Amino acid sequence: MPHWGAVVTAPRAFRATVPASSANLGPGFDALGLALSRYDVVELQVTEGGLKIEVLDAGAGGVEDVPTDESHLVVRALRRACEHLDVRPPGLHLRCHNSIPHARGLGSSAAAVVTGVALGYALAERPLDADALQLAAEFEGHADNAAASLFGGLVVAWSEDGRFRAERVEPNPAIRPVVAVPAEKSSTTTTRGLLPAQVPHADAAHSAGRAALAVLAATERPELLMAATEDRLHQDYRAAAYPASTELVRTLRAHGVPAAISGAGPTVLALTLTGILPAGVDVTGFDVAELPVDRDGVQVVAR
Repeated sequence: MPHWGAVVTAPRAFRATVPASSANLGPGFDALGLALSRYDVVELQVTEGGLKIEVLDAGAGGVEDVPTDESHLVVRALRRACEHLDVRPPGLHLRCHNSIPHARGLGSSAAAVVTGVALGYALAERPLDADALQLAAEFEGHADNAAASLFGGLVVAWSEDGRFRAERVEPNPAIRPVVAVPAEKSSTTTTRGLLPAQVPHADAAHSAGRAALAVLAATERPELLMAATEDRLHQDYRAAAYPASTELVRTLRAHGVPAAISGAGPTVLALTLTGILPAGVDVTGFDVAELPVDRDGVQVVAR
């Protein structure tokens, strides 16, 4: 194990695989997250100096362009983790194979941060711990997506005395998530700006009850998912930002499918028991796919 402050000099190479995530699940705003089996893969090689980043697939070129310098989110998180763990790689070469679509409500930024933190821990030869979640969640300002990508499965996240916390629970194996991803993007900053400073007390009470029910439904009683995914806290306020997604949620729910906006949107999450959407539901403009629950979270292996 490197000494505190040690420079990583020996050739070191790792591969990190991190899952996408869907936050909120309807009423669990900033509190519930579900890991999904679509993955970003980042290969890291310690070099003698400098920084080289290759971005492939969903994050490469065109409208999906991402930075290839120190502002890259994986690099920023990696540097922060290395600072926390007091290790100093002299140079880095990263190859980023991205398949999580950016700005669609599937936790792409949280996945990037978790990747960087996990690689920092790998360089320090340290197991992931509570500080790893803290480091990742500090980038996001909340822990739901980051915790899901770290731990896999279903997570319940909260903050306490300035610390981000999360507990993993095992989702019911009968649940087969389906996502409907539109072409347009959505900015978390923008959609949060649509939320009111205050909500009616009745809506807050409704959300608290349904969020608690969602944990029970997602783990032991999936027949309760329809009621458990009903939201009054944030989705209606954001509806104007993605009208097609809002309409698809309403249509699916009218067909008896527990559906919600995934995170900040505009992706729609359907918590089905079949892995398919009902015949007759118009999904024009959406890329629809079953994404099984990821149960392992981020995985880092030496190369």
